[in-house]
Amino acid sequence: MAFEDGAFSATLAAAAGDDPVLRAELRQAFRDSLEHHIDLLRRSRCDANWVTSAQRIRSLAASFCADELMDLAAEAGSAAPGDPVIVTRLEAFLEALGTR
Repeated sequence: MAFEDGAFSATLAAAAGDDPVLRAELRQAFRDSLEHHIDLLRRSRCDANWVTSAQRIRSLAASFCADELMDLAAEAGSAAPGDPVIVTRLEAFLEALGTR
């Protein structure tokens, strides 16, 4: 999965300015938070927990203008709890994020 990060990178640049260390810290904080929320989604056993986790992922994505992730989170919110396909797609997004 290729992660198109134009808006995401622009958001990080706007927040961090010319500070590459701060930009890296923000990117890592985003990644850590996403990893945590994907884990919560993966472990969700009821509709309410699943939807809440999907909404948190969508909010995180919106905060950083990660449009592709917002779309994935919206799909997760509409999917059946425990859907392994959407979890796998979110994990692929996370992996792609880590390689850039």
